[in-house]
Amino acid sequence: MDWSRPMGAWLAPLVLLGAAVFAILFDPFGMESALSARLFDVYQRNFPAVYSESTVPVRVLEVDSKSLAQNGPWPWNEEKLAGLTQSLSDAGARMLVFAVPLETVDSAPADILSRIPPGPAFDAAREALTSLPAPDDLLAARFREQKTVVPVTLGTEGGRAPQIKAKFVYRGQFDPYRAARGFNAGAASTAQLEQAAIGVGARNLTRDSDNVVRRMPLVFRLNGKPVPSLAAETMRVLENRDAITMATDERDPITFIRAVGISGMDTDGSFIPTDRDGAFRLRYSAGAQARIVEVSDLSGPKAGALRGAIVVIGPPGAQVKTPMGLMSEAGVLAEGLQNLLSGQVLQRPAHARLGEALWLALFGVGAILLLLRQGLGWACGLALGCILAAAYGSWFLFVSRGVLIDAAGPSVGLVAVVAGAAIVNVRDLRLKRAALRMAFSDSLPRDTIETIARRPSLLKTDGETRTVTYLVCGVRGLAGLAASYRDDPAGFTRMTSQVLTPLMDEALAHGGTIDRLTADGFAAFWNAPLDDPDHATHACEAAHGMSVMSSRISETLAQQHRGEGVAPAVEIGVGIASGNVIAGGFGGHGRVGYSVHGDTVNLATRIQALSPQYGPAVVVADETRQMADRSFAFLEVDYIAAGGEDAPVRLYAMLGNPVVRASPKFRALATFHEHIFSALRQQRWTEARDLIAQCRNLSGASQKLYDLHLKRIGYFETNPPGPEWDGAFRPILK
Repeated sequence: MDWSRPMGAWLAPLVLLGAAVFAILFDPFGMESALSARLFDVYQRNFPAVYSESTVPVRVLEVDSKSLAQNGPWPWNEEKLAGLTQSLSDAGARMLVFAVPLETVDSAPADILSRIPPGPAFDAAREALTSLPAPDDLLAARFREQKTVVPVTLGTEGGRAPQIKAKFVYRGQFDPYRAARGFNAGAASTAQLEQAAIGVGARNLTRDSDNVVRRMPLVFRLNGKPVPSLAAETMRVLENRDAITMATDERDPITFIRAVGISGMDTDGSFIPTDRDGAFRLRYSAGAQARIVEVSDLSGPKAGALRGAIVVIGPPGAQVKTPMGLMSEAGVLAEGLQNLLSGQVLQRPAHARLGEALWLALFGVGAILLLLRQGLGWACGLALGCILAAAYGSWFLFVSRGVLIDAAGPSVGLVAVVAGAAIVNVRDLRLKRAALRMAFSDSLPRDTIETIARRPSLLKTDGETRTVTYLVCGVRGLAGLAASYRDDPAGFTRMTSQVLTPLMDEALAHGGTIDRLTADGFAAFWNAPLDDPDHATHACEAAHGMSVMSSRISETLAQQHRGEGVAPAVEIGVGIASGNVIAGGFGGHGRVGYSVHGDTVNLATRIQALSPQYGPAVVVADETRQMADRSFAFLEVDYIAAGGEDAPVRLYAMLGNPVVRASPKFRALATFHEHIFSALRQQRWTEARDLIAQCRNLSGASQKLYDLHLKRIGYFETNPPGPEWDGAFRPILK
């Protein structure tokens, strides 16, 4: 990580990442669990379990409108419930599970008998009442004949305390039941019904914060003691066991930050995994309407579906929200029993949160590092790839194994981290761009400013040695024009800006860095501060563009000054050299500018100063020519040395692009120049004169260049250079 960047660039994303990891691990305010629950709801709706009959079928007895018309409004009295129980027994039901409260009884004959006045006149009434059976006795008798599980309603004040029939044991060293949901009160069925029933269980359902039933508890606590749910009690009775065995989650490594809870329940056929509070996750099925039998059908052929089945009886109209929509309380209980019997329940591993948090931490840090080092695009790409992979993995585990791994929470956290990091870094980039534009708006290309803003380390102001191509551009005759603008200085300033701005734009457009600006020209360089492997070619391209642009500028100025008697023609001279320089931040008094210094800078300046002697606008040093030779047509024009001890440098005029380089006219001109300079270096002055005379007639020949060399020949004929001469022309530089 680039710790040299402002602290907010990496600290703010890390804080967001820490908050997201904390939210996944500890679920403050239930935000993460609510998000994951909605994701799992989508899975269930799009891939529900297929409804099929298990070894022991489960049916829901629904109190329909026809039966209500026959028996009166709900709740029915014990006598009618006794008749209903008898009908279910006659239909061959294996077990009845009452999910309706049985906490009150009708007035028994003994109660009425106590209110009859004494005396012989009421003896007959007393005798008749004495012979009548109590409705509670009748229903209890039916319960003794038919295996029945009766309910307890936990949380109801003033009710009768239940007498739990199931025993509880646990596998492990620590009591896990403290993690189960606790109540301080409960209302049981009447003592007689409870005693007659084979099982007693709590009918309470567990609803999430959005009031949706996604889990079914197996155990509660009433005044600190474990109480089985109707589902757990039904399984115990069905398997003919005295005790319900729960397993602890004490081997889960995450218990070091919380108390030991429940990991699941043992059954004869399988182990039912649960959350730590003892509730298992329901796997809802499609086509569950097939398990419903209406009370009015008990006398018809549909009653055959009850044979050998566990029949769940619930109150009419009592519906709850589920991931599949509204469902009756009895239907939810039946769904849970079907899950338990088949052993196919949804599983959310205890270590899932820890794994999801580690996933987010790993890829969150990776995204932050990529953003700081490579930019927002790479970070967004990593985040998108991770989110898609997590979504696929989560869906695959649900479909293939019924395992619930949350992809939503970590994905939202990763998006938040990347978005937060992006916001902070965009702000950081804006500040850097603003600072860079203030310092380099006229010297660095926009792309270079953007790149350095993203990676400040690229701008090495402390100094380094780099190989650059340096260009010096001068506008010939601009200083002389100042005399004609003596009475209009503002006009002269506008005119110079009109001339120099397009030329500088050409340098910037080809990746150059503007180094300095004078009244009649400017300098630029390539391959600093950013790497540019083709720096010589790009500098030559910029120079070629300047040559074209100078003609356009001249035309524009001529139109603007038509009729004024002043029509300045813009003629430029460009000198280009390549070589090593020292690049870095130079300045003082708190002002620092990025620049380069070295012999290459001096050489390019000298070449530009000499360029008017040669005719062509662009003249380059030999090293530049070698690096850009494939892209342009170069013609040798001189061989110079700055002083007596300096190494000579060949100079070349840039005459055009590769098309020009391949033309017969240019090849002929280049051949003549090769012979001319060979004759000059070997001091064959007469031969050189003859070759120059012939070359003057060729297309593209520069008469100024040949006039220059004829003067030099005359000089050396008078002042012979001697046998040790290296061929370089030095006196002309004085």
